[in-house]
Amino acid sequence: MNKEEYSPYLTKLSEELRLLGYSSKTEKAYLNTLQKYFTSEKSPRDYLLNYTNKSRSSLRTVYFALKFFHEKILHQDFKEEIPLAKKHNKLPQVLNQEEIQKLFEVTMNLKHRFVLMLLYYSGIRLNELLNLKWEDFDFSRDTIHLKTTKGSKERVIFLHEKIKHLVEEFKLQKTDLVFQSNLLKKYNERTIQMIVRLAAKKAEIKKRVTPHTLRHSFATHLLEAGADIRYIQQLLGHKDLKTTSVYTHVANRDVHKLANLLK
Repeated sequence: MNKEEYSPYLTKLSEELRLLGYSSKTEKAYLNTLQKYFTSEKSPRDYLLNYTNKSRSSLRTVYFALKFFHEKILHQDFKEEIPLAKKHNKLPQVLNQEEIQKLFEVTMNLKHRFVLMLLYYSGIRLNELLNLKWEDFDFSRDTIHLKTTKGSKERVIFLHEKIKHLVEEFKLQKTDLVFQSNLLKKYNERTIQMIVRLAAKKAEIKKRVTPHTLRHSFATHLLEAGADIRYIQQLLGHKDLKTTSVYTHVANRDVHKLANLLK
């Protein structure tokens, strides 16, 4: 199929994804997948087979992109039942308290330090951070109202006193988006990733550190401090408690209790 033939399908796909509230990231991934699918001239089954040796994430993206196209655009049943790759149960990477504080200490750029502190002291996702507005902060009630979230499910989280102190002490700008460049352009994902990566390098942390590492650390440290896992679930915005329970495997609170049983 040539570009003139499949372009109308891509346009319709884009429109349908937006109408149903899918994120721009998902839209981009689905459009890219379908464009490759059209030019491959393969059946859905044969095209999926190309991804069975890829990562679980890649296979899932292709599978659901094809499924969405056939069901929502062509209005056809998508009967393919190729099993998705099994998920590897890798435990999340977590920084200790000393490493977290070191990240803050080595980051002299105030705005960059603010990025790091918000990621850790609120546990929010990268996309939630990028879309955060000053109007979402309630400094009198010490809360942050997250409105652009995964699954479009708004939630209210606590505003940590250290975040509040940073804002008040340095009189940070309080208009529109929280994170934007000097040219008033919205930060992108890569900018935040580089801020975290460079801070970890300066702090001489050997672990692989990403924005999500700070979210993992936030949840793990709360659990180790005795917080109820259901409260942590709400703060993280997890739909299923099973997703949050992974932190019980990296928290060392219960591990230490077991160690103390040995005399």
